[in-house]
Amino acid sequence: MGLKSMKLIQIVGARPQFIKYFPLQKVLEKEDSIKDILVHTGQHYDYQMSEVFFKQLGIKKPDYHLEVGSATQGVQTAKIIEKVEKVIIEEKPDFVIVYGDTNSTLGGALAAAKLHIPIIHIESGLRSYNKKMPEEINRVLTDHISSILLCPTKNACDNLKKEGFKNIAQKGKLISLDYKINNTEITSDNPLVMNTGDIMYDAVILSLKAAKNHSTILKKLNIEPKTYSFMTLHRAENTDDLERLKEMINFVVTHSKTKEIYFPVHPRTAKIIKSQKIELPEKIKPLEPLDYFDTLTMLNNALELFTDSGGMQKEAYWLKVPTITLRDETEWIETVKSGWNVLYKDYNGSHKLKKQLPCFGDGKTAERIKKVLKNVEGDK
Repeated sequence: MGLKSMKLIQIVGARPQFIKYFPLQKVLEKEDSIKDILVHTGQHYDYQMSEVFFKQLGIKKPDYHLEVGSATQGVQTAKIIEKVEKVIIEEKPDFVIVYGDTNSTLGGALAAAKLHIPIIHIESGLRSYNKKMPEEINRVLTDHISSILLCPTKNACDNLKKEGFKNIAQKGKLISLDYKINNTEITSDNPLVMNTGDIMYDAVILSLKAAKNHSTILKKLNIEPKTYSFMTLHRAENTDDLERLKEMINFVVTHSKTKEIYFPVHPRTAKIIKSQKIELPEKIKPLEPLDYFDTLTMLNNALELFTDSGGMQKEAYWLKVPTITLRDETEWIETVKSGWNVLYKDYNGSHKLKKQLPCFGDGKTAERIKKVLKNVEGDK
């Protein structure tokens, strides 16, 4: 039996989280019994990386903007904990929802856990098994203090089973739209794990038509579909090590099948390129950060993608764009098994493309999450 009414605090702070929140907002805004309080930590403070996504996707104005800004891992996470704690104390929510694996994810989850507010983690169970990645630390710790873990794939559920999680709905298979939670008490000591599908798939389906109608980026750049490569590079493991950054840039230039590589430069990457006086090869065409519709349009029309972004690996998979991932491992092993994604160290110049399987759900993840919320009773 669910709560008669529910107050949620949802925490976002980075581009992928804005996109993941967007489909859930669309289904929750129709529910009078659910009060949805949106907290933007301000982890991404650049306009193109933040506010423009809210405007373009029609995301409501955040109820709280914490403006934590850029800082080291420890300082930024500490600021998020401190400021989210104040919001939780003031609002007294029934649940706190966090997304993915950023500092906003972990900071928000820690603040909630210490105030004994149950946590719902959307995109649980992902593992790279590389603890040098800050994202891996964030996702593992968040999973282990959450009460409800919503996984995007069966493999993510299997990862959690290996770590000792026992309360796994339907053995990790995609739950049905009418799935009913049993009366087992759900707590952080007895968390519930469910495969609800990937909410980013919902977002791509919702956004692709709008992107085709509104984006003029190809005309602006005067480029034809399937004549260029697309590249993104932003993770700390690639940008904080100067030699590694140069290696990734040279790899892309060497292995690209096209004459031009379009590269929207993340603010952190741009700062390093400028401070280290790195000259990008002529083949690489740097761009300012793109809004979501332009990003989706550039990706959809690219011949190939080079990226270290987790979300973009999946977006490329759904859009059937062959991808080379600029990392030593990936959480999204389904895209690698399908042949559409290859780790750069394994790339030999071609992809062995296989038939794509519906391993990320059916594009109705937000609807499943809404029904879970209406069906659960917190551990308060």
